[in-house]
Amino acid sequence: MMNSFRQAMAWLHTWFGLVLGFVLMAAFFFGALSVFDREFDRWSIPATRYEPQPMPSFEAVLRPAFERMQPTPQAIDDMRPRVNGAMPETFKTVESWSAYTTHRDPVLAIFAGYDVPNAKDPEEAIWAYATIDPRNGNLIPDDHLKIGSGFFFPLHYGLTLDWKNLGIWIVGFSALIMLAALVSGVVMHRKIFREFFTFRPGKARLRSTLDLHNLTGVVALPFHFFFAFTGLVIFATTYYFPVGHTQLHDLHDLHEQVEAQETGLPHERAGVAAGLASVDAMVADAQRRWAAKDKAGDVGFLVLQHVGDANGYVSVYRAGTDRIALVGDGIHYTASTGALIREDPPATSVGRVSEFLTGLHLQHFRHWLLRWMYVLGGLAGAVCIATGFIFFVEKRKRQHALQGSQGARIVDALAVTTVTGMVLAALGILIANRLLPENLPLRGDWERYAFWATWVLALLHAGWRSAAVSKGLTNPAWREQTWAIVVFALAAVALNWITTGDHLLKTLSAGYWPVAGIDLSLLATAVIALVVSRKLGQRAVASQRRETSGEAAHA
Repeated sequence: MMNSFRQAMAWLHTWFGLVLGFVLMAAFFFGALSVFDREFDRWSIPATRYEPQPMPSFEAVLRPAFERMQPTPQAIDDMRPRVNGAMPETFKTVESWSAYTTHRDPVLAIFAGYDVPNAKDPEEAIWAYATIDPRNGNLIPDDHLKIGSGFFFPLHYGLTLDWKNLGIWIVGFSALIMLAALVSGVVMHRKIFREFFTFRPGKARLRSTLDLHNLTGVVALPFHFFFAFTGLVIFATTYYFPVGHTQLHDLHDLHEQVEAQETGLPHERAGVAAGLASVDAMVADAQRRWAAKDKAGDVGFLVLQHVGDANGYVSVYRAGTDRIALVGDGIHYTASTGALIREDPPATSVGRVSEFLTGLHLQHFRHWLLRWMYVLGGLAGAVCIATGFIFFVEKRKRQHALQGSQGARIVDALAVTTVTGMVLAALGILIANRLLPENLPLRGDWERYAFWATWVLALLHAGWRSAAVSKGLTNPAWREQTWAIVVFALAAVALNWITTGDHLLKTLSAGYWPVAGIDLSLLATAVIALVVSRKLGQRAVASQRRETSGEAAHA
C-alpha cells in the first residue's frame, strides 16, 4: 500500500514512464523530425531539389498524368481475395482523381480510385498512387523513399507496424498513459515553479539528471499535453472508435445518402456518360471567391469525383496555410458544366474546435519560428524521457549490483538503444540514402533495411557493453555510441556533398534552406554528440580513479 497520494503518483509516474517511455521516445523524436518532413524528402531525393510549386494546370499537367495511371501489381494482388471471379487487366471506370500538395512541396502527390467489377463490396475501390513533377508531369520513381513524409512521419504515430493498425494502437495507448504520467508528474513535483528555473549541471550526476528531467518536463508541459491529446483526437473516430463504419454501418450509409441530398454532391454514379468542363476555370473561380473573402488562394487539394459520369463533380480545397486551424473552405462544381454546386459553410462550434486541434498537431501553417518551436518541444520531450531512463538506472544500479540483480542492466541497455541507438538509426538511413545506387531496384526497401539494421546493431552493442552496469558502473556504450553519432552525422553531410555537389557553401549562398538546414542540423548534432561524449569520457575517468583509490584504501 502507498502511504500517501503523492507516493502513489510517484509509483504510477515511474513505472508507466519506464514501460511505455520507449514508445513515447520514438513518437517524440520522429515527431520532431517530421516537422521538417518535406525538407528531409528533398535532401533524400536530389531530383526534387527545386522550389515548391503551386497546384499545376489540370488540362496541361494533371489530366495526362491521371490518364496514365493504373493500380500496381501489388495492389491488384491484394484486391483479388475481395473479388468474385477474375480481375480485369486494366481498370477503366474512374471513381475519383485527386491531387495534393503543400506550400513546402516541390512535388505533387496524385491518387486515382477505380471501380472493381464483381467486388464483394460494391463500394470498394482499388487505388493507384504516383508522385509527379508539377512543372511537367514527369513521374518521380516510387521506389525512391521519401524519408521524411514516407518514413519518419508514419513512424512517429504507427511504428511501421501496419498489421491491424497495431502500431497506431500502441502509440495511442502510450499517449493515453502519457497524459496520466503528466498529471502524476505535476502531483509529485509540488514546487513546479521553482523547478522551471532549476538546473544544476555541476551537482552529482543523479541530481543534475533529475534537474534536467524536471526542467524539460515543466518547460514543455503544455506542448507535451496538447500533442498527446490532439494525436488521440485525430485518430479517435478513424481508428480507436470507428463507430460509423462498424457498429452503425447501415446508419452511416444512410447518413451519406441524406448528406448527398442536402449538399447536392451525388453519393453514387448515375451510370450516364458525361464530359468534363475546364477544371482550370473552376479552380480560377474558386480562387476569386476566396480572394473576395480575403483568404489565401493557394489550392492544396483537388478532387474529381465520379469521373466521366453525369453525377461527376469537382471539389477545390484551399491550402489554408494562413491560419493554424486545418481548414479546406471547399468549393464544389458540376464536372460536366462547371456550374457552382455549393460553397462549404463555416464549421459549427464543435467543428471549429476539431479543425483547430487538428491543425495545431499537423502544423500546415506558414510560420517558421513556430515550426522550430515544435521541433524544440519534441526534442524536449525526448530529453525528458531519456533523462528519466538515466535517473532510473543511476538510482538503482549500485543496489542491483549488490543484490546481483540484472534489472538496471537490462533497462540501461534498452535506454541506450532507445536514445543514442535511435539517433544512429536515423543517421543510418540518411547515409544509406546517399550510398545506394539511384537505379537500384526496391531502393526504398534497402534504405528501410539500413535503418532497422543500424538500430539492431545498436541494441546488440548496448547489451554487450552493459556488463559494467551490473557492477554499479556506467555503461561505456553511451560514450561509444555518441562518438558513432559524431561520425555518422559528419558522414551524412559529406556524402550529400560528394554525391550531389550540394555542399553547404553552395546551398547557403543560393538560399536553398531545405537542404542547407538539414546539413546544418546534422553538423549541430555532431557537435552536441561530441560535447556529450567528452563529458561522458571525463566522468568515466573520474569514476575509474575513485574506484582505484577506493580499492587502494581498502587494501
